[in-house]
Amino acid sequence: MSAQESVLRFIAFYLPQFHPIKENDEWWGKGFTEWTNTGKARRRFIGHYQPHVPADLGYYDLRVPEVRVAQAELARSYGIEGFCYYHYWFGDGRRLLEKPFQEVLASSQPDYPFCLCWANDTWTGIWHGAPDRTLIEQKYPGAHDDEAHFAALLPAFRDKRYIRIDGKPIFIVWRPFGFPNPLATVNRWRLMAKEAGLPGLYLVGIFRPGGGQPEDYGFNASVHNDNPQLRPWGTWKNPMKLAYYALQRKLGIPTVYSYKKAIDTFLPKQMPDTRYPSVIHSWDNTPRSGVNGLVLKDSSPELFRVALRRAIEIIKDRHPQNKIIFLKSWNEWAEGNHLEPDLRDGHAYLQVILDEYLNNSVGC
Repeated sequence: MSAQESVLRFIAFYLPQFHPIKENDEWWGKGFTEWTNTGKARRRFIGHYQPHVPADLGYYDLRVPEVRVAQAELARSYGIEGFCYYHYWFGDGRRLLEKPFQEVLASSQPDYPFCLCWANDTWTGIWHGAPDRTLIEQKYPGAHDDEAHFAALLPAFRDKRYIRIDGKPIFIVWRPFGFPNPLATVNRWRLMAKEAGLPGLYLVGIFRPGGGQPEDYGFNASVHNDNPQLRPWGTWKNPMKLAYYALQRKLGIPTVYSYKKAIDTFLPKQMPDTRYPSVIHSWDNTPRSGVNGLVLKDSSPELFRVALRRAIEIIKDRHPQNKIIFLKSWNEWAEGNHLEPDLRDGHAYLQVILDEYLNNSVGC
C-alpha cells in the first residue's frame, strides 16, 4: 500500500550508533557501540526488566547491508512508512555516525522511505554521570557552514525515497532554538532549497513544553516531544517527589515513573494542526545512565495501543499527507526504547502498530 492510500503515516526515529567509530573508541573504549551499554544493563529494583536482549535481528552491525535491508523489511511489514535517521553535523563539516545512512544513500538499498533529523546537541557525559565532560560541541559557524551542510544533504533530499509533504523534503531539527538566529537560519535554508531547484523544504522543529513554538520562527510544523530523559514527569513542581527520587538514587534505584500516567504528558489530548504527535512505547535509559536513569514502569502493548489511539485521534481530521505519527523509536536499545523485537515482547508492539494501521487505512 502506498502512503497516498494509507490514512496513517508512521515514521520511526532511527539511531545509527550500532557500529564502532574512532571517537567512541577514544571516549568509551575500543569497539564501543550502543550494544555495549545494552549488554551490561542490570536490574535495579524488583520487577525491573533488564537486560533487553534482541530477538530477530540479533546484536547487529549497521555496516552490514543485509542488516539494514532486514530492518526495513521488518518495519514495512508492520505498517511503518519509513525511518527518520538521526543525523549529526557539528559544524565546520564535522560529522559522526554518518556511515550507515551514507551507504543507504549510495547503494539505493534498502528501497525504503526515509527522512533526516538533525540531532544538533552538544555531546557530553551527562547520561554517564559526567555532566561537565564535553565530548564534542555543537557549533554554528555561520552562513558558509549552512551552505556546506545543505550541499552535503542535497543528494538525500533529491533521492526518490525521501519522505515529502507537498513535494518538499521533510527535515527535522532537534534543537530548533539552538541557532544564534533561528529565523535567519530557516530563511537561509529555504533560499538554498529554492536555488537548488527543490520545491522547498518542509522544516519541522521539535517542540518541548515550556519552550518556544518552532512555527513562530519559520518552521512549517513541529513534533511534540516531552522527552523523558530531560525530567521525571510530574516531579518538577513537587519538592516532595524530587526529594523522594533523590533518596532513591542514593539507595541505587533510578527514577521510576508510571508509563500510564506519562501518556497524558507526552500526548496531550489537543495539539495545533501543525504539531505532530510522537508516541513513546517504552523508556528505560538505565543501561546508559545507571542510577541517574529514568524508567517508565509497566509499559505494555495494551497501554501502547491506548497511546497510539490517542495520537490517531489527534490527527484524524488532517489532510492525508499530514496524518503523520512519529514513533520513538525504532532501535534505541540503551534507552529501552526499541520497536525492534526482543526476547520478552517479540513482535507485540509492532503488532499494535499494524493493527491500528489496518484499522485506519483505505485501499487495503
